Amino acid sequence: MRVDVQHVSKSFQHHGATVEVLQDISLTVDEGEFVSLLGPSGCGKSTLIHLIAGLERPDAGTILVGGRPVAGPHPSRIVVFQDAALFPWLSVLGNVEFGLRMAGVAPARRRAQAMEYLRLVHLSKFVHAYPHQLSGGMKQRVAIARALALQPEVLLMDEPFAALDAQTRAVLQNELLEIWALARPTILFVTHNVREATGLSDRVYVISSRPGQIRDVRPIGLPRPRQADDAALLAHQHQILGLLGDEVEKVFREELGETVHFPDAQHANAPGPSKGMHL
Repeated sequence: MRVDVQHVSKSFQHHGATVEVLQDISLTVDEGEFVSLLGPSGCGKSTLIHLIAGLERPDAGTILVGGRPVAGPHPSRIVVFQDAALFPWLSVLGNVEFGLRMAGVAPARRRAQAMEYLRLVHLSKFVHAYPHQLSGGMKQRVAIARALALQPEVLLMDEPFAALDAQTRAVLQNELLEIWALARPTILFVTHNVREATGLSDRVYVISSRPGQIRDVRPIGLPRPRQADDAALLAHQHQILGLLGDEVEKVFREELGETVHFPDAQHANAPGPSKGMHL
């Protein structure tokens, strides 16, 4: 399904003050496309995911999925969060079957469907294990299988690999691309990681610091699998970091209450309380 976000704005109340999170955001994700949202902490990326999922409503603007306005949550749009959020009392298989059971799918069919997606994420040998017996990467595999088992047309991924070590993250990135190539859902993927965004996506939307606005849209246009040392890929990363340098500096100034100057865009990766951006 195609996703159309048209002139969307969103604010929240915080300690009696109005905080504008998103301002006049417009973007599209074509059917079967893999698109990433990239921007500094607090720029509204997760809020936008919640709006498209129907978990929140915009203050202004329209969100269409498949040409229809989003009026609330729907099984055609599934969110995978940073926290796998598995039910600890259910086995791996039980967790993947849960959404299918809630949807009224017959036992034999839901078992077969759950097993199909557990095989895709290489967990068919762990169907009887429980979440406390799994590594962080395995838990995220279960969360992805649970989402895909519902066969959503739109998969919304809110920093699903952020808490994982670099090696596990790389493995899951490759697995996600393999699954996407097979099932071809429309994917909107939120990340702070520039390499992740450019390595996975057809297009990258760069979001400004709060209030979030579209700063740039960058088609990647490189064949997959992409090599980390590809000169064209590195050029995309450098250009995106250049765009984000000012945005990260704004976040530092806001949070520290002082002026912070970065001599060049590469310092947009400097550690700090803003969580910034990661190359």
